[in-house]
Amino acid sequence: MSTLTSRLRAGVLGMALAGGVTVWPAHACADERGEGSKQSDIGAVTGLAVGAAAGGPFGAVLGAAAGALLGDRYHRQAQTSAALAADLHHSEAERSRLSQSVAQLDGSLTQAQARGAQLDQTLQQADELALDVSFRTNDDSIDARAMPPLLKLGALVAAMPQARVRIAGYADPRGSEAYNSELSLRRAQGVAAVLMTAGVARERLLIEAHGKAESTSADGDFDSYAFDRRVTVRLELAASGQVASSD
Repeated sequence: MSTLTSRLRAGVLGMALAGGVTVWPAHACADERGEGSKQSDIGAVTGLAVGAAAGGPFGAVLGAAAGALLGDRYHRQAQTSAALAADLHHSEAERSRLSQSVAQLDGSLTQAQARGAQLDQTLQQADELALDVSFRTNDDSIDARAMPPLLKLGALVAAMPQARVRIAGYADPRGSEAYNSELSLRRAQGVAAVLMTAGVARERLLIEAHGKAESTSADGDFDSYAFDRRVTVRLELAASGQVASSD
């Protein structure tokens, strides 16, 4: 009887080993294809041990197969979780980048609005913007000290398409009217040339030559003559139509 039992146990053990050989090569092939994992290996070994303890050799075979399947499923779930975590990290990075871009756009918009408000305020005060350029006796050249203010005014006007500039030339009472009229025109044209250098279009400049007609200086008052030798520059809001010019 004991001999028969031993033979039965040996046969069952042989079937178990054969079954184990059947399971393990298949699992090894899966590893060669890249489908296996350490988790499935661990699951198979664990299942084999648990199955052997619970059901003997036949239970060991079933436990190994079930453990391998559970281990492989755990491995796939771990891969999926890692991929989702990577996607989440990428999404967070994109969200952070987009937030920074929005913040930069908001800052640029704020600066543009501030510049627009400043320009509107300048336009409202356009009638108050004026500049006088003084000249030496019988001279139409512009002093070097007058150049920076003229260039700044020209840059401002160039950024204000609604505005134009009125440039009026004057002379002291000495000399003939014809000569002083020509002299005052040359002075005004010289100032206009500087404004155009700063970017002001020629059609936005209104040039006038008054000569000595508007001089109020007393005869022989040389100090007052200095105030007559000038060109006035006035910033105005543009009227409809073309800007007239006097050449």
